[in-house]
Amino acid sequence: MNHKTGAFIFSLNVSCVKKYQLFIDGHFKEGKNKESFPDIDPATGKTIAEVSLASDKDVDQAVQSAKQSLKGPWGKMQIQNRLDLLRKIGDRIQERFQDFLNAEISDTGKPITLAQKIDIPRGAANFKIFADLARNLPAEIYETQTEDGSRALNYESRVPLGVVAIISPWNLPFLLLTWKVAPALACGNAVVVKPSSETPGTATLLAEIMNEVGVPPGVYNVIHGQGSTVGEVLIQHPEISGITFTGESGTGAKIMEKAAPNLKKLSFELGGKNPAIIFADSDFEKAVEGTARSVFMNTGQVCLCTERVYVERKIFEKFIESLKQKAEELKPGDPFNVKTTLGPLISEKQREKVLSYYKMAVEEGSEVITGGGIPDLPPPFHQGAFVEPTIWIGLKETARVIKEEIFGPVCHIQPFDSEEEAVAMANNSSYGLAAAVWTNDLNKAHYISSQLETGITWVNSWYLRDLRTPFGGMKKSGIGREGGKYSLQFYSEIRNICIKLSMEY
Repeated sequence: MNHKTGAFIFSLNVSCVKKYQLFIDGHFKEGKNKESFPDIDPATGKTIAEVSLASDKDVDQAVQSAKQSLKGPWGKMQIQNRLDLLRKIGDRIQERFQDFLNAEISDTGKPITLAQKIDIPRGAANFKIFADLARNLPAEIYETQTEDGSRALNYESRVPLGVVAIISPWNLPFLLLTWKVAPALACGNAVVVKPSSETPGTATLLAEIMNEVGVPPGVYNVIHGQGSTVGEVLIQHPEISGITFTGESGTGAKIMEKAAPNLKKLSFELGGKNPAIIFADSDFEKAVEGTARSVFMNTGQVCLCTERVYVERKIFEKFIESLKQKAEELKPGDPFNVKTTLGPLISEKQREKVLSYYKMAVEEGSEVITGGGIPDLPPPFHQGAFVEPTIWIGLKETARVIKEEIFGPVCHIQPFDSEEEAVAMANNSSYGLAAAVWTNDLNKAHYISSQLETGITWVNSWYLRDLRTPFGGMKKSGIGREGGKYSLQFYSEIRNICIKLSMEY
């Protein structure tokens, strides 16, 4: 057994396979039913770990453990000491950077150059930033004049929400897990985490960090299993006070339905079918480079990725050719090779979904500019869930591949002739998460951004994040906002205390 952890190593078909356990009340343990499921490396299709499957009793034990921690040392801890612990978590993640990097790449197949630049650094930064934000969070106070001439003071008081269920996705498993865990703990909550069954590694590894820096037992708990079973038990548990979820819009709707009888507090960051609008007056090379990144980064498996590209007609043909070149320069293969720039999709199931859209686009009448199939790779990566980066043109805006989120390295490029036409097409979606606008006209940038029905709009950039700003979507792209004070508001119960001051001194 690995020191300090429940990650066993054993031989299976001559390969070294890890064993990821549940983490409840500060201890690693097997599920009560002694069942497990495989963790598959999407780059090779091979099993890299066996994961303990949580039972209903395990879920309940995790919730009860979290509840008890709120009555014990965690609940009684001074806020400054609690926030100091969060900074220690961030420091310890950086000290064990390579461990987290290996776990993240093995679970997702994403290129090392991406994971070491974004995923792991952001995971560590989330704990430090939210610790500092909570440390400096102001409270509102109002003085009220009453009818009898006396005064009253109304001031804001914050207390933890309670036990929070955190359901995190597989596309950015460590980044998005810590994006929720860090503010939840900063506000004094205890959490029960259910990572995606596709990516259990970093959530389990984070449990080791919690023990190493002295986070009290029960504050951070990890249960493994499918969302339709284990996740459903968790969200319906009567002693869960809030649920935060990042994932598909359809799954969010199901969680809302299941959570409704207990009126739980909800925060959802859901799907997107994000547009980019490229004007002829933009810096052309930067627009191409930025759009290539927004379409193909992480193999298109980012909720913020661009799948609809609208280009002013006078540069339409030139833009198509330039983006095609960028797509064809991407190199799939070994994610641990620094020359690899395109990883696999998360699973064979996801590849089947994306390939079905590739087929559908052709049936709907698209012209395939590049891609549309599976790359030819040497062993062992020929068994991985790779697809070719793909670009289409020529479809009507009513086509399914333009309306539905695909979540792969793909986009459709459409020409436009006026600002009004571009905005109308960009807004013609049931989603409203993110958009990118490329123009050197400042007035146009402000006007177009104000017209777009999205939670975040980038101008002449993409994925440029300040963690203090509100993050979330409109329409089917989410409920609520995360980031900065918005996260701290969700993970707190905010009370008003009114004190009438006596007129006699």
